[in-house]
Amino acid sequence: MALITGTLWEEVALRRTRAAADPDAPPRAVALPLGWDAGAAAALAALAPGQGPVTLPRLAEGWIARVTRAGQKSGIVDAAGAARLAEGLRGLLLTRRGAPGAEVWRGEGSKAEPRFVLNLPAFLEPGGGFDLEGYAEACALAIRSLDALGGAKASRLRLGFADLAGLLAALGLAYDSPEARATATAIAALTRGAAEAESGRIAATLGAREPVALLWPAPPAETPVPGLAAAARAALDAAAASPGLRHQGLLALALPDAVEALLGAETGGIAPAAGSTRAVLTEAGEVAEVPTRAALIVTRDHPARAGTLLASVPDRARAAMREAVAQFLHAAPPAPVALPAPAQPVPKPQPMLRRHAGTTLHVTVGGHKVALRTAEDAAGRLLEIAFTLSKEGAAYRSLMDGFAQSVSLGLQAGVPLADYVEAFAYTRFGPAGLVEGDPAIPRATSVLDWAFRRLALDYLGRRDLPQPSEEDCLPDSPGTAAQQAPLLPLDLPPQPAPGREAAAASPRGRRRTLRLVG
Repeated sequence: MALITGTLWEEVALRRTRAAADPDAPPRAVALPLGWDAGAAAALAALAPGQGPVTLPRLAEGWIARVTRAGQKSGIVDAAGAARLAEGLRGLLLTRRGAPGAEVWRGEGSKAEPRFVLNLPAFLEPGGGFDLEGYAEACALAIRSLDALGGAKASRLRLGFADLAGLLAALGLAYDSPEARATATAIAALTRGAAEAESGRIAATLGAREPVALLWPAPPAETPVPGLAAAARAALDAAAASPGLRHQGLLALALPDAVEALLGAETGGIAPAAGSTRAVLTEAGEVAEVPTRAALIVTRDHPARAGTLLASVPDRARAAMREAVAQFLHAAPPAPVALPAPAQPVPKPQPMLRRHAGTTLHVTVGGHKVALRTAEDAAGRLLEIAFTLSKEGAAYRSLMDGFAQSVSLGLQAGVPLADYVEAFAYTRFGPAGLVEGDPAIPRATSVLDWAFRRLALDYLGRRDLPQPSEEDCLPDSPGTAAQQAPLLPLDLPPQPAPGREAAAASPRGRRRTLRLVG
């Protein structure tokens, strides 16, 4: 293959498998290096546009070529520098140390601001060391690549790191400890110093646009990692010696995407570990709980402290870590999506959940495609739900994902499904209307209405829930000005007639007594 001739790819043996970015998506043929796991294969399937076969070398060479072409065109690198930059990016990817964000892999161009992420545990060395020189070089490669992608016009770039929790656990440092915060602060200082030093080198060629910072927060004087504090101080001094900077901001953490999974990072940014195990989907379609990479390292290197190093942390510890690291960032770090799971012993890999046959349902609600997926324990008890929506916006999908996660956590904590049915059946919002694909539920007032009435049928045997009328499924509208009732006084909901108390107490009954004011 011409793309890899004479490059690091020639020495890489690939394995071929089939993977899908989503359990409901059709699997596609993927080729990636030997030893990369199924999570990386699924991430590769998610990063490649389309549905056809994909190989890691060919997909990566697409964005590497864009970086080098743009870098030469903007004057950031010459021909020799472009070749070195390309080989450096291949090296970072193959060692799973760093890569640009999903928007670069997908070729989204100006649609999204590109980012570059470095996987902290990948820089660990035997004996508890950290490849400080390699990390500084990776920061410089990332900055030069991001600037090239922006045509040397961007004033702010987005360099970040991932899986701080995995690094701390491998070093034997409890997340909620002064030593862990000192280590994280020193890494943030090293990242910023190396990034700004590279910005200064670019400014020396293309011209400075920003002054060098005259006042710096003091990095930690010492950390448990040999040489880290000195390297952070040296990087900041090198940045301060620049005649000027090319960029206003460089270091910004971000929520993880498929690139973190491709690199093997298990947490985003400075988020604590979510537990000692992670769920994986086997080739047989079963969900299995396996130890995290951090748990495997901890049980090997620090077995006596596994419970402490993998324990969940309170909000106070998370806030303290944010405060320690934020002083060296150019943007506030994002809050983690979910709280960490309770600490538990590190188990041997074994199936914990099974994907029950027939519990992935595809319907349309009001013309919008919806998939409802469920997972059960060995006894058939519902433990997890998830939604896939095809036509909705990103914000709506994110809200539904968060809602499904909240319900799943409640179910796993023992909240009865009947309580969720009572709360969310007959909720009314769009999309709503005709349900196609579920003969038992011909109409629904919302996606949640259909989903929870379907769960009530499947898991509670509830066949007493009435079908909403066509009027119930119409979109709410205040009508014309002449038809609108005055906003005040607001009449109280009418009291149910004798004998109708039970109907009024049902989910549908409660919602029929509400009055739209808008």
